[in-house]
Amino acid sequence: MIVGSNQPYLFPYIGYWQLMNAVDYYVISDSMNFIRHGYINRNYILIDGERHRFTLEVLGVHSDTLINEIEVGNNSKKILKSIFCAYKKSPYFEEVYPMVEQILLNNEKNLAKYIGYSIEKVADYLGIDTKFIYLSELQGKTPLRGQDRTIDICKRLNADSFINPIGGQEIYDKEDFHKEGIELNFLQVGDVEYKQFNNEFVPNLSILDVMMFNSKEDIKELQTKYILS
Repeated sequence: MIVGSNQPYLFPYIGYWQLMNAVDYYVISDSMNFIRHGYINRNYILIDGERHRFTLEVLGVHSDTLINEIEVGNNSKKILKSIFCAYKKSPYFEEVYPMVEQILLNNEKNLAKYIGYSIEKVADYLGIDTKFIYLSELQGKTPLRGQDRTIDICKRLNADSFINPIGGQEIYDKEDFHKEGIELNFLQVGDVEYKQFNNEFVPNLSILDVMMFNSKEDIKELQTKYILS
């Protein structure tokens, strides 16, 4: 069984969806610390040919607050309006926008569940049949941190393989995983490029941008453009 995990990110870039599509179980790490000014509640869309950051308001953030202890704020309608204006002339707007509207206007106030809902809705749209599970439900409270915590996740799911984004090379050791009978691989996004209106291509935007400019069939192809190491 192949497992992947990461913190819940709102409409993350395509690399996360490549990872989700490559594993059997994807663990939504909701019981990790919320990182201020990180990308759990923010991302980038295309406005007038330039990267534009949107940020979902969050409430109740203190030092050492866990992601699943935070509430969603009140600016989702403003974000939705920005998305509408940015992509209303894109080729797949009519197909994608109703789903985005349903996600952003849902009544869930817990940030982890709110983003978890968005992950499952987008995954369903993209035809990703990976099973999702929240870390808090899988692991509960634990003193484990970093690599030890990830190995414990794998053991709980009887995984023989774990895939992590390429940045994990700095914190995970393949030999340590191998000693536990787990193969560790890192996913690096390959050459992902597509037509965005008539401007020069702007990379690494939210999956929203990918969906607005590509058919489901084209996105399936983009999901294969990665390198495992």
